[in-house]
Amino acid sequence: MTDRPSPRDAELVAAAAGGSDAAFRTLYRAYARPVYWLAHSLVGSAADAEDVLQETFLAAWRKLPGLELAGDSLLPWLVTICRFQCANRIRRQQRDRTHTAAAVDEALPATVDVEQQVMDAALVERVIAEVGTLSPLDQDIFRLCAEQGYAYAAAAAELGVSHAVVRNRLSRIRTRLRGSIAAERA
Repeated sequence: MTDRPSPRDAELVAAAAGGSDAAFRTLYRAYARPVYWLAHSLVGSAADAEDVLQETFLAAWRKLPGLELAGDSLLPWLVTICRFQCANRIRRQQRDRTHTAAAVDEALPATVDVEQQVMDAALVERVIAEVGTLSPLDQDIFRLCAEQGYAYAAAAAELGVSHAVVRNRLSRIRTRLRGSIAAERA
């Protein structure tokens, strides 16, 4: 499962702590597989295990300058870092799930307001009926800008008119719709 720990780990750690990329790469190649499988057994998914593996070696890279290797192998130290990284990831995932569940609960209404749904549906029907009375150009402007979210310039280019025409007509359309809806509600 692992490459044999080399009695050279102390030399490689010292070289990597001094900034040697080659020494760190050698350590990574020697211990990436056992660290990955430990992480996988703790976090349970390949994607999370890969992330923990990278986080473990990143933390190791940062901490190498102060490390005094106690034994012949770097692996026990990496295992300790990996366990901490796994615990952090699991706590973060639990916190994210709790936060997401709370956000979903807040977003859902406590009850369904059928009366409001009927009023909203009637409003949509009234807007559709009012838009149907507009000129073909105004209907196209409304469809592009209000329904499909086109910017004035994009709608103008699509319809072959100027930006000002789209802006002015859409302003009048909105004013007309507001007036028609307000008159109906009064």
